[in-house]
Amino acid sequence: MASTTTQIAVSAPQRDLEDPLAHLPCSTILAFKKGQTVYDQDQPSNNLYLVIAGKVKVSRLAEDGRQVVVDLYQPDEFFGESAFLSLSRRSEVAVALESVKVMTWTTADIEDILMRRPKLAIALMQLLVQRSMDFGQRIESFSVDNIARRLARTLIRFSERLGSMTDDGSVQMIPFTHELLSQYVGTSREIVTHYMNHFRRQGYLRYSRKGIMLYRDAMRDWLRQPASAA
Repeated sequence: MASTTTQIAVSAPQRDLEDPLAHLPCSTILAFKKGQTVYDQDQPSNNLYLVIAGKVKVSRLAEDGRQVVVDLYQPDEFFGESAFLSLSRRSEVAVALESVKVMTWTTADIEDILMRRPKLAIALMQLLVQRSMDFGQRIESFSVDNIARRLARTLIRFSERLGSMTDDGSVQMIPFTHELLSQYVGTSREIVTHYMNHFRRQGYLRYSRKGIMLYRDAMRDWLRQPASAA
């Protein structure tokens, strides 16, 4: 078990990656207010999106109607690549977590650009491979970790992608709701609240409506313990 969880924590290398932005022309910019839907199953998208400002939550609807958060995206990150699958029915939903601006390209535009700029295809494939590896690690965590450890890994991942270091060594993040965390971890809001309170009592984090302060190194040390002892 220890070797498996260590493997989950390892990040994929980021070397020699093509930047899609180097091969994409400027395009239409759209603005969305906090809580506004960018697209959903009733209004599916045929676009690839780039976040310019703000943060976007992308989720999928499970067969029982529950939302499962795919990921959160911030400036200079793409989302909406599922549009290239041309599915007859899509269950993906993108919502603005705060006021956002996005640049959009239709799938037809992207396909046309690919013919003229082959390196864009390489860049997009590298992006999809990286995301597939991240999703694979997340699925593996679902298989081997209990809820507390999945929540800890989620907080660490969000702190790495969306947080900023403070003078006392903690990482400051926006105030993720327990509902959002539960949708990412795959449990109920009440169970997330239980473990967030437990982590706070143990000194791994502090949180309020203003944000979450995570002591990431301490949380990583906790994760290194065998699951039975953690």
